[in-house]
Amino acid sequence: MTTVDAEEYDYVIVGAGTAGCVLAARLTEDPDVTVCLIEAGPTDDTDSIRIPAAGGKLCRSQYDWDYDSHDEPTLNGRRLYLPRGHVLGGTSAMNGMVHIRGNPLDFDEWCQPGWTYDAMLPYFLRSEDNERGASAYHGVGGPLPVAEGRSHNPMATAFVQAAIEAGFAANDDFNGPTQDGFGRYQVNQRDGRRCSAAAAYLHPVSGRPNLTVRTHLQVHRILLQDGVARGVRCQRLDETIDVRAGREVIVSAGAYNSPQLLMLSGIGPADRLAALGIPVLADLPDVGRNLQDHPATYLVFTHDEPVSLLAAGQERYVRQFEVDGSGPLSSNVPEAGGFVRTRPDLLAPDVQFHVLPVMFVDCALGVPTEHGISFGPCVLRPYSRGEVSLASDDPTAKPRIRCRYYTDASDLSTMLAGVRTALAIARQSALSPYTVRPWAYPASDSDADLTAFVRAHTQSIFHPAGTCAIGPVLDPELRVHGVAGLRVVDASVMPLVPRGNTNAPTVAVAERAADLIRAAASEPALAATGAESP
Repeated sequence: MTTVDAEEYDYVIVGAGTAGCVLAARLTEDPDVTVCLIEAGPTDDTDSIRIPAAGGKLCRSQYDWDYDSHDEPTLNGRRLYLPRGHVLGGTSAMNGMVHIRGNPLDFDEWCQPGWTYDAMLPYFLRSEDNERGASAYHGVGGPLPVAEGRSHNPMATAFVQAAIEAGFAANDDFNGPTQDGFGRYQVNQRDGRRCSAAAAYLHPVSGRPNLTVRTHLQVHRILLQDGVARGVRCQRLDETIDVRAGREVIVSAGAYNSPQLLMLSGIGPADRLAALGIPVLADLPDVGRNLQDHPATYLVFTHDEPVSLLAAGQERYVRQFEVDGSGPLSSNVPEAGGFVRTRPDLLAPDVQFHVLPVMFVDCALGVPTEHGISFGPCVLRPYSRGEVSLASDDPTAKPRIRCRYYTDASDLSTMLAGVRTALAIARQSALSPYTVRPWAYPASDSDADLTAFVRAHTQSIFHPAGTCAIGPVLDPELRVHGVAGLRVVDASVMPLVPRGNTNAPTVAVAERAADLIRAAASEPALAATGAESP
């Protein structure tokens, strides 16, 4: 096996997902700074990424890390499919493109200096190029397009109408004055095409001479010397490549892979690392802990109206998409939804709804066989905590992931209330043409039957966060405790998962992180002394 010592850069970014693309673009705005962005997966040159409705084709493909949880005792021992983007753009290349900031309380509840909602709002605004124009709530001119959906599926419209019939408010701007209510989601698309973080931030600056992007290169560990991160050791086929960092190593590998990489590098719970024979360089027991996600449960109905995404591949819709980027192929899939409070004493919504104009079968892995509609709640502020740990000291082994949904009984109570709300919406006249045949539906609305349904059908809505949290793992500037020259920047840094889809908050976190890193640039570069970690 050949070892190649690559050239040195000022910053080495591990992971070209949402946060990594933002950081690479922002840091290389300074022509005197050199950046190497490393991605384990391939480039994003495929129609299945650009065409929004084709995103499901990426599941379990070369563009997906293709993770599963381990057996979940609270879900009848099921394992949950956990897709993560393994490609330039990361999971933003395969997600539902919903642009939601979360609730202002989310950031204030982190209780971390510099991370309040008032501090974060300028970064949300800086990132955006919103079709609605500039306002107190929206930005224009930023790299990330925020657009109205162009699919206009009648089932999504009917769902919103049914929610209003059921007594809920309409909301045409979930990122505006209030989050509560139902409406259509804005999406990260440009001209009806998906705009991932790579398309928004990375590709426009790919010609910068101070930016190097390496794909198909998997980082195996961080190179540490006298408690300082000096670079990373990577693998491509049979070649080992060391990439050196003169200033910082920035880990942006996501809520599953970032803690995995820290632990493989000897940064994590000492007892567990020692049991695997990994030398402990920084004993941080909370690396990999505090995993939070939004558990979701969908009702599914089938019908005979030819309006679901099963029809998206018809020649007329292909032509429509090619001409003006509209129609079923432009669907982000979760086109509409809403936010509700299941108790009157809550300060913010605790349940979010997504409606999908298609049968959602086996967590997107199954094949729809009929026209259908799927919708249901997810728990926005879970109290249950999962964990990411190492299954092996082999860096090519997948991490061990346990979601542990509903281990806190209050989360199950919230989900039952959410499913009851979904049932109430399903009974409204606006949805009657599309709820003809229940396909996934509880036996009754009793607590016992709802609980059985939830345990049998809950899945991830793919919003993992919290596994390298500010506080126990990172300081407020995202630097790893006890290790110089090392930061983590991605959804894993969030102490609490936001109340909503997590891509926009991750963009804002990375925007602020870029400013933090630039502010530290006046500090002297770290001198290389002493022995390197094995």
